[in-house]
Amino acid sequence: MRLRHKPWAEDKLKAYPQYVVQQPEQWKGKWGEVFQNDQPLHIEVGTGKGQFITGMAKANPHINYLGIEMQTSVIVSALDRIIDEELPNVKLLCVDGSKLLEFFAKGDVNRVYLNFSDPWPKKRHEKRRLTYKGFLKLYEDIMVNEGEVHFKTDNQGLFEYSLMSFSHYGLLLNFVSLDLHKSEFEGNIMTEYEEKFSEKGQRIYRCEVKYPR
Repeated sequence: MRLRHKPWAEDKLKAYPQYVVQQPEQWKGKWGEVFQNDQPLHIEVGTGKGQFITGMAKANPHINYLGIEMQTSVIVSALDRIIDEELPNVKLLCVDGSKLLEFFAKGDVNRVYLNFSDPWPKKRHEKRRLTYKGFLKLYEDIMVNEGEVHFKTDNQGLFEYSLMSFSHYGLLLNFVSLDLHKSEFEGNIMTEYEEKFSEKGQRIYRCEVKYPR
């Protein structure tokens, strides 16, 4: 589905600096100052319209959340959610998720969420998959020791690829579900895509992995 361009989105993002972090590179290694506390920081790479990240922030006020999305016409919808909820522990970054090292130092992040990422099914596009080894190294370089990646998708091929990628990288598997909505997993916060796919009866795959010491 073609994304509808919103020419006013960029101006709106700039109008809410309390929710959309401006010049995020200046906060590298100092994200506690942005949130004005020392709570753990969880980030979602590819936050879309923000249903997941705002839901998580509402359910876990003791954790700080950053939603990362590079498309202004998409992330502006996430901004609307945050404005409506007035949540102090969630903010947004309108940046390219492949450039995380520009904005985060080692130990800044406790957990990375990857939800319904683009599967990039063609072999020649493997390096663009957010569970490719290059991205796994990128997450490791900004996370605390034993940081975690939580991954959800409706794409079986991407899920199988990701499990192999996690294993080859040496990550520890903490949780895996081949049909999340029929499992006993509690506290699931759904994304917009997840709601749409599950309503159609599609299976949702989920796993949690941890970096070794």
